[in-house]
Order: sequence, then structure tokens, then C-alpha cells
Amino acid sequence: MRVSDAAIRLGVSVSTAHRLLGMLVYRDFAEQLPDRRYGPGPLMQGRALPPEPGARLRETAMPHLHRLVDRLGETVHLMVLTGSDVRFLATVECDQILRVGDRTGRTLKATLASGGRAVLAGLPREELDAALADVDADVVEALRRELRAVRRRGFAINDQQTERGLTAVGVAIPTAGGVSGAALSVAVPTVRYSRHHLPSWSAALAETADAIAGDLRGV
Repeated sequence: MRVSDAAIRLGVSVSTAHRLLGMLVYRDFAEQLPDRRYGPGPLMQGRALPPEPGARLRETAMPHLHRLVDRLGETVHLMVLTGSDVRFLATVECDQILRVGDRTGRTLKATLASGGRAVLAGLPREELDAALADVDADVVEALRRELRAVRRRGFAINDQQTERGLTAVGVAIPTAGGVSGAALSVAVPTVRYSRHHLPSWSAALAETADAIAGDLRGV
């Protein structure tokens, strides 16, 4: 069924249904089909259960995160979309004295986090509508315009929208190996941020995201 079908059957809002389905997929009770509908997952079909997607994503991504930190000299994060939030699965900190610290286990609104915006920009219409259902109506249109811009340029920016003094640039990781809705971000103290960094940072992030997806396909 579609997100909207689930909302009607459960008697809940579309955004709530989207969050619930996202968690069911994450825990292998459901899976998203090629046509973007949801069906029963491995646990409901009696199939052998693969490693938990989050754990598999983290294990696959960690060597790439370390190489990315060496390349950029700044802290990087790995996150995954869960409903209308993003959950940080891993952080690799840089060794600079003034740096962004570990965010593992934290959740942020996907509409604010750079990685969250990067993932939202690639969602089909119905899923994006569900993720934005709880956003104030007066800011939804501006947010949709921003997501269209993110889709065109391939990366998103969070300039002190989640934390004062912190700026982040994020890209989505292509869906691969049954893992979807994941993203990478590089996070820096705002005093060290410059738009001149965007071409090199976004290119490095995109290359790393593609490399992670490539490894997931082979897992």
C-alpha cells in the first residue's frame, strides 16, 4: 500500500504513517517496492533476515568516512532518514582543536539538517508530502523551492539552522543493497566555513557517497 493508504487504514495523519512505515522498513517488518509502495518485509515473509540495514550501512561506510576526514580535515557524519527526522548513525571527528563533535544517536528534523534535506530532495512526491506534513504551511513553499535547488546542485547546506556556530554540507547516498534514505555531511565551525569550499567539499562528499553505494551493492 501507499503511505496515504496506510494513513487511511490506521486513522492517522500521513506524516505519522510515513514515520511508522520508515521504522518498519528499518526493522525489516516492511520493505519499499520498486513502485514506491510498501509491502511485507523479510520478517513477515519468513525469509532469512539480512543484517540490520543501519548496522550494515555503518560498517560499510566507516572506512570511507575516515578517508573523507583525512581528505577534508573536518568532521563528517553518516545519517539515515527515519520518517521526518534524520538519525545520526556514525561520526568521525577531525583532529582540529576547534571542531564539531560526535552526534551519533542524535536525531534532527530532516528539513533542517543538510543530509536530511539532501535525502528529501530525492523523494517522490507522495513521500515528500508526508515528510513535510508537520511543517508550518507558511514555510512549506519556500522549503520546496530550496529542495528543488538542492536537487539541481546535488548538495544541501545547513548554515546554523540546527545549531548556532555550526555549518554543514550534505549529500544523499544513492540507494543500494537495500539501504535507502542515507546521507553524508561535513560539519564545521561556522568561523571556518566559506562558500569557496563548496565545489571541493560537495565533490568529495559525492564521490564518497557513490563509493559507499558501490560497496553496499557488493555486500
